Amino acid sequence: MIGPLSQAFEERLQEIETYLDLLEALEFQAGGGPAPRIGQSLITSQQQKVMYSSVYLQIYNLVEATVTWCVDAVCSAAADRGQWRPGDLAETLRREWVRSIARTHTELNTQNRLDFTLRLFQHLVQGLPVEPWEIERGGGNWDDEQIELIVRRLGFELQISPGVHTGVKRPIRDDKGPLKLVKDLRNRLAHGSISFSECGDGITVDDLKDLKEKTANYLREVVGAFERFIASHNYLIPEMRPETGA
Repeated sequence: MIGPLSQAFEERLQEIETYLDLLEALEFQAGGGPAPRIGQSLITSQQQKVMYSSVYLQIYNLVEATVTWCVDAVCSAAADRGQWRPGDLAETLRREWVRSIARTHTELNTQNRLDFTLRLFQHLVQGLPVEPWEIERGGGNWDDEQIELIVRRLGFELQISPGVHTGVKRPIRDDKGPLKLVKDLRNRLAHGSISFSECGDGITVDDLKDLKEKTANYLREVVGAFERFIASHNYLIPEMRPETGA
């Protein structure tokens, strides 16, 4: 049975695939002679390039959304029904919980640092359970390297199948693998250092489909790794993990 993370991922991926189907139909029309049309309107070459470049934004959105869903799912499991306390969490996750509660990764003045430290102290003294919380992730720069870093922060290693690993690490353009290329083009578009028509110049739908496929294959295995991590209660110290099937 497909898990909620996998379901969310596949639904978001389907949006990109539907859009690529549209681009493929337009490209097929353009290859057969006159410029393609939508109704009575001609689709110009520049408009096609703009439409192609938006795929990079869609794929990056999928990457960042996938990371957000996966990391938030770990936090939700740790706070599930208030049944776990900070001492029950695996050491790596406990460190992230302390970072979140005490704001150790944030620039604070003396008074605010004291306030957050007291908050942590009171939580521990009163033996309160882990409440809903968030792991600091940053944003705007997600690629396979950054995903692997946050996975290690949470206390496990990704086991990516050889073919998928090769597909995501092998450079496909500008000496960058699929996720690094998507991140780079997304940031350049967001900062205005490249136009949408420039970004889509010289690109075919087959190029975009290949990029989507390599990215999706990698993210699908990332999602599976997180689902297994949560299902096995590996966010807890070994002695607190429920028996299989409990």
